Amino acid sequence: MLPGDRPEYVSPHEREQALDLDAGQKDEPTHLSNSEIQDRAAHVKGAEGALIVADDLTAGYLPGVNILNGCDLYAHRGELVGIIGPNGAGKSTLLKALFGLVKVHTGQVTLGGDDITNVRADRLVTMGIGFVPQTNNVFPSLTIQENLEMGCFQAPDKFKERFAFVTDLFPALGQRRSQRAGSLSGGERQMVAMGRALMMDPSVLLLDEPSAGLSPLLTDEVFVRVKEINATGVTVIIVEQNAMRCLQIVDRGYVLDQGRNAYTGSGRDLATDPQVVHLYLGTLAQA
Repeated sequence: MLPGDRPEYVSPHEREQALDLDAGQKDEPTHLSNSEIQDRAAHVKGAEGALIVADDLTAGYLPGVNILNGCDLYAHRGELVGIIGPNGAGKSTLLKALFGLVKVHTGQVTLGGDDITNVRADRLVTMGIGFVPQTNNVFPSLTIQENLEMGCFQAPDKFKERFAFVTDLFPALGQRRSQRAGSLSGGERQMVAMGRALMMDPSVLLLDEPSAGLSPLLTDEVFVRVKEINATGVTVIIVEQNAMRCLQIVDRGYVLDQGRNAYTGSGRDLATDPQVVHLYLGTLAQA
């Protein structure tokens, strides 16, 4: 749902306050401990019992050309995890490696303890992983309802139940179900794309820069929606160029640089660590 879709519309700012999106951002700067900086031992310990784990991944689009160079990540059930870093750091590549769209050359990806390294994306959808790409993420010639139907193409018997869930989360999608997706604004398309990814009731949702190209108002709306999706129990891993905004909503974050983990920590610690601010956030820290 977008601004003005219903009379009782509550602005993103008001909902941010209710959801506590800015929790911890007024704290004094903190320094990350050595165990949180490029420390695989901390990763291994933290990953115990995690829902999805990426261990020491090297991956790339061409043989012998790696974009990821020993990358680690984990997310526990119900956690909201952010991935930030400079352009070309490998953020989107990491998501695609988790979702079987980029070849993992070495390392392992597990879901609930099961090895899913290089498993095909269509199988991963049935196993409980949803993915929303940054661009070309809706079928423009199809209606909103038809886009959502495509989301559960592999399990059409789920449509009625999941359609009710998704349209409860995004009421405007139900109200405008007959409208073609190609006629929607960028923010509205993101709602359709996220809704479609939720149609198979995923345990993990991967979001690739959902705020890219959106106005500040719609950017706030998207971040509120991501927080609301996570509040339903879905584990969310989000890649974002809007680094400071991302760190304001996540439980934990990863800073990638040249395909490696440069820093990890809570969203609060990363957002207030002077070194991270200086190297990666810059003037965004003042936003």
